[in-house]
Amino acid sequence: MAAPLLQLTDVSKRYAASGGADGVNVLAGVSMDVARGESLAIVGPSGSGKSTLLQIIGTLDRPTSGRVLLDGKDLSQLDDLQLATVRSQQLGFVFQSHYLLPQCTVMENVLVPTLARSKSDIRNPKSESPHDRATRLLKRVGLADRLHHRPGQLSGGERQRVAVVRALINQPQLLLADEPTGALDHASATSLGQLLVELNKEEGVTLIVVTHAIELAKRMGRVTELVDGRLVDESKG
Repeated sequence: MAAPLLQLTDVSKRYAASGGADGVNVLAGVSMDVARGESLAIVGPSGSGKSTLLQIIGTLDRPTSGRVLLDGKDLSQLDDLQLATVRSQQLGFVFQSHYLLPQCTVMENVLVPTLARSKSDIRNPKSESPHDRATRLLKRVGLADRLHHRPGQLSGGERQRVAVVRALINQPQLLLADEPTGALDHASATSLGQLLVELNKEEGVTLIVVTHAIELAKRMGRVTELVDGRLVDESKG
């Protein structure tokens, strides 16, 4: 049986309070495995720790205790420079806001993550150039005629699709999406949710989505719920 891509063991996060007050426990011993190629939704009420958990998985924050292993690598043993390399080479991020550079075209925005990488860093460097991969993915998400547009010329759904392609440009193993449909109308949200599921399969990328949107969560292969910093339920989609 293949080892999971991601393993969390008893992950806790506590934020200290000022003035001698008690600190706040955001995560309280989270353990879970995520298989390669899996799609997983993390749901739960506001304040349950969903985004904190995603930030820890994405190396944007460190746990107070516990272990996070990505592809067998213990992230707690890495320094900040090594973690930056992990984010660049193994992770892709999609947030509620697209965070596109307004002065850059769609193509330029997508290629930004490739600028700090050498050819030896890119998986399968002989198969596709970054430009060719960007062109193919933008065509795949329905933006073939928007390559030279700037974000201000796009709809909200189009901007979020650009953000998805940007997150995939470096061929990450794990795609992390934090409320990716939260700022979209229902039709755009439905379209983006379906796109994420399709790209999960087509690109072979493991997908973890944090969301309040039950419709989006049900599209994932598995749903897990966080309540008060603890995993309380898991179900297959």
